[in-house]
Amino acid sequence: MITTVKTFLTNCLNLAKDKKAWLALVAGLLLTFSYAPFEAWPLTFACLALAIYTTQTTKPKPQYGKLASKRATKYGFIFGLGWFGAGISWVHVSIATFGGMPLIASILLMVLLCAYLAIYPALAFMFATRFASGPNSYGLLLLSGFAITEYLRGVVMTGFPWLSFGYTQTDSPLNQLAPVIGEFGLTLVCIAIGFALYRLLFTRDFKAAVASLVALALLFGITHYTRTNSYSNKTISTLLVQGNIKQHLRFDPSEFWTTMSKYQDMTRPHWDADLIVWPEAAVPEIEALADSYLAGLDSAASFNNTALITGIVDYQRDTKAIFNTLIVVGNKEHDDEHGHYQYLGKNRYQKHQLLPIGEFVPFEDILRPIAPLFDLPMSSFSRGDQVQNNLRANGLNILPAICYEIAFADLVRGNYHNDSDILFTVSNDAWFGASHGPHQHMQIARMRALELQRPLIRVTNNGISGVYDPISQTQVSMPQFEADTLKVNVKLIQGDSIYSQYGNLPVWIVVVLMGVVGIAISGKR
Repeated sequence: MITTVKTFLTNCLNLAKDKKAWLALVAGLLLTFSYAPFEAWPLTFACLALAIYTTQTTKPKPQYGKLASKRATKYGFIFGLGWFGAGISWVHVSIATFGGMPLIASILLMVLLCAYLAIYPALAFMFATRFASGPNSYGLLLLSGFAITEYLRGVVMTGFPWLSFGYTQTDSPLNQLAPVIGEFGLTLVCIAIGFALYRLLFTRDFKAAVASLVALALLFGITHYTRTNSYSNKTISTLLVQGNIKQHLRFDPSEFWTTMSKYQDMTRPHWDADLIVWPEAAVPEIEALADSYLAGLDSAASFNNTALITGIVDYQRDTKAIFNTLIVVGNKEHDDEHGHYQYLGKNRYQKHQLLPIGEFVPFEDILRPIAPLFDLPMSSFSRGDQVQNNLRANGLNILPAICYEIAFADLVRGNYHNDSDILFTVSNDAWFGASHGPHQHMQIARMRALELQRPLIRVTNNGISGVYDPISQTQVSMPQFEADTLKVNVKLIQGDSIYSQYGNLPVWIVVVLMGVVGIAISGKR
């Protein structure tokens, strides 16, 4: 036991003296400033170049193979700790505020989460270093490795695709490529530029930079000649209602009517809008018990020739299933004379991608008794279907996503149709306070709009609520942490983007080719 502790302390001391370890950690930490709300997007390439540098041994030149891959894994893991430790620090706000755990326990939980996520970049650097035989094969295998590990990060254990590199380019000139290659393709572009920058700065090799420029020129050319999206001749007026309900009051039964009345009162002066949207679970009462309230909303919306979409919790007594749901009250079509809302009607959306701990608890018999964090209100939701119909509201086809789902590009695209008019997402980010989490969430939603080339409407409990136009790339939003309404005209868009039709398939074809060529080059050498 004493020998083990002594070895551990010696390793920690050696790591503390390791300059490359510190450089890898700093590169990961600084990467946070590439994302919203800071949006210093060029920093992405510099951080990636530094991360690549730390994973490459240079005695007398970069080494490859089994021994070198161990060093690459270590520094890749340290880079990942910095990347996720700072990038998703907002998760700790939720754990510390609502988790009911001692500070040391909540910090340990965050460390474990970040350590798990750091495994993925470590594996990417390990794979490239292990199988490469030179800089050319290393660059190709690094791109292939990150493609695989980032895909796995988005699907393993329900997935956590937050903070992919491509999101840093939401407001950069590279965002013009999103309708063709999506955020996944932009992630690989970031890695390619980072590798080219590393080769340029540390080895004075211009080949990677030239190759990256040629590839970018080709991509921009494809984007220019395949752009088919344009404004239609239709504009709608939309009302967003942000209630700013305190998190500890949202599921307090004594506050249900106060909350429901507040949303109703904030909406009443604006029934002339074509579409009215409320946030996730804006109606806190379960749907089956809110029938009279919903009937009144339905009548009011129908009388004013409009439609209202709201989040609500649907508890189905016969099956005991609980769904995080979006429903439509009021007009389904423009020429309706009566509302079409009915309980368990087809014009609804049930959340599919549930948030671990927040909406379902794995191993719940073991975890729920441990701490309030694992026994939060409304943490036993059922999963809706992966593919569902768009919502129909006042003649519009609404492509919905609830909260966390907007980060899953394949899920959102899987429910897209060529007649989808609007990308609509609701959330409640009150869990994360004044952290950078809600800003990252909005950035992710805007990337989905760029990919699909559809206007985005996002309404939340306390911000960030707003509308984003992917063609003009303009955003109109209301302040956070205020009860407010926003009425804005939304221009509808016609045409299908390349990404909306083919998703990540073209990118995966290129990834496979790069992997094959990289392995072939290594095999020859």
